Amino acid sequence: MSRPSFKVWTARGAAAVAFVIFLSTAFRAGWTQSATDFPNYYTAAVLVRERMPLRRFYDWTWFARQMNYSGVERQLGAWTPQTPLTMLPMVPLAGLPPQEAKRVWLVFNLALLATVFYLLARITGISFSLIAALAFCGFSSLAANFIYGQYYVFLLFLITLTFYWLHKTWSTAGGFLSGVAFGLKLYTGPLLLYFAAKRNWRAVAGMLLAMVIVSAAAVAMFGWADIQYYASHILPRTLEGGSIDPYNPGVPSISTLLRRLFMPEPALNPNPVFPAPWLFFFTRTAVQLSLITFASLGVWRARNSTQVRDFAWFIILLVLLSTSTASYTFVLLLAPVVLLLKDASPWKSAFLAGSYILLAANLKPLWLFPKIWLLLALFVVAGLDQLRRIPARWAAGAAIAVIVLSLVDARRHMLSWAEEPGRRYQQLAATPGSLFSNYPVITRFGLFYQSMGDQRKGEDGYVLCWSHGRLDCHGFGGYALHPFAPTPDGPVWFELVGNRTTTTMRFDPTTVTAMSAPLPAPSGSRDPAVSPDGKWAAFTRTSATSEHLWLRDLATGQTTELAGGDCDSSSPAWELDSSAIVFSSDCGRAFGLPALYRAPVGRGPTK
Repeated sequence: MSRPSFKVWTARGAAAVAFVIFLSTAFRAGWTQSATDFPNYYTAAVLVRERMPLRRFYDWTWFARQMNYSGVERQLGAWTPQTPLTMLPMVPLAGLPPQEAKRVWLVFNLALLATVFYLLARITGISFSLIAALAFCGFSSLAANFIYGQYYVFLLFLITLTFYWLHKTWSTAGGFLSGVAFGLKLYTGPLLLYFAAKRNWRAVAGMLLAMVIVSAAAVAMFGWADIQYYASHILPRTLEGGSIDPYNPGVPSISTLLRRLFMPEPALNPNPVFPAPWLFFFTRTAVQLSLITFASLGVWRARNSTQVRDFAWFIILLVLLSTSTASYTFVLLLAPVVLLLKDASPWKSAFLAGSYILLAANLKPLWLFPKIWLLLALFVVAGLDQLRRIPARWAAGAAIAVIVLSLVDARRHMLSWAEEPGRRYQQLAATPGSLFSNYPVITRFGLFYQSMGDQRKGEDGYVLCWSHGRLDCHGFGGYALHPFAPTPDGPVWFELVGNRTTTTMRFDPTTVTAMSAPLPAPSGSRDPAVSPDGKWAAFTRTSATSEHLWLRDLATGQTTELAGGDCDSSSPAWELDSSAIVFSSDCGRAFGLPALYRAPVGRGPTK
């Protein structure tokens, strides 16, 4: 039996050293510290065990309260853009305290990571130690997964196991597993086109069967109405990049890049490079359609191409098409890069490994979106042979079809965009970087509303903001939620959530102090909101995909839409002289993260 070569010993030594460094830094930090995003998954799992309605998961304020009740203090969190079943692997852990549950999850992920190395080594013949060394070279991405208790090592395992089963010609099982992964995280959806392009109809059948089963499971868990709500209200916004901050260059996606270039937003993107919303809607659809169309055609035509290369290319495509990415996402590229390293030339091997290491690193400056350009280059290099085999007439026909469909889609979005409140009304309290302003309350002392603390200043959680010639925000040592004033003379009541309890607080604008006090009467619903002069009522009306704000003349019964679009507007509050309505709307922003607008009544909209 021959002894391992110096190269093998070097790889083993490097992997061992990297593993020790990883355990002593990232793994240890995740083991001892509570940080997003594990609390989101954990809270959702707790809510599943308590049989809470799914629809409420996507309400940022409600979910923040539930996070606190579950034992997670002073951490912002949300369930958007997760699917109804994303939390399913965490449900067995929800009976443990949060940090203990996270530790179990970290150990489980460490085992999954080792399994990924083993499976990739079996498929490619590349040594376990070399694969491990490459993985740890992408330290920032791997570390983020363990520090935050993220989901992507688990997803990497599902993707790797999918290909392992395909490699073993267990096509139905491979397709089925990719369908399960799609139900948990939407990433693997385009694999259905990959299976069809490879003419692997057993994998297609397996994936469709899994999608039917996970859909049925979701309905059984939450009921048809809540799943329909997800499909009509949450999923479309998710697929269009409407999660968290869609303008943040720290979210390196094609959608974010194009928004930064073309879409103005007073608080989040006041100075786009070239303000042209129509160009954003067109290019977003055109780029995404082009990528998936030409990848499918390339796989379809390249009949002699290996399954390894085609599958790896499509996994790179999945990451490129994602509308919600962060540093931890790029660990998914380990599988396709290792698969492509098999039989790659020296220069291509260097490019593949270098691309993975750079994409997993914290590349800057963020505003240049270096990861998008590098990911596009990786996509082209990985699929160059397949792209070359597309006949010119097919490419031309596909390009024409993409342009036509993109123009139609851009026109549809422009019609919806014209109905949004940002086209008609003034945005209020548009402080730079403000992600959340909701539940406006108007008193003689000024405008009060719930806001999200400015994390750039070290403020966490939700605060009570008061606009009265200047803007003051107060946290009171917890989450300040749902302000309410029974009369225009004040004071203002709100919920203070902390230490797993909710306390009703009374804020006195005259003394700028707050103390616990019961409400003088139940606040009830603020919708519809009747104007102080009794002539008007503002209310929300739910459409097939969103909530719109309407105005009713109480004398005639005539109704007028004040704010429409494929987005949500709600929480109307009247100015004291009945001349205007202040309301919240997430149009042009992320789902559930609204800004405040002022809509004049009786004099027509102003901007």
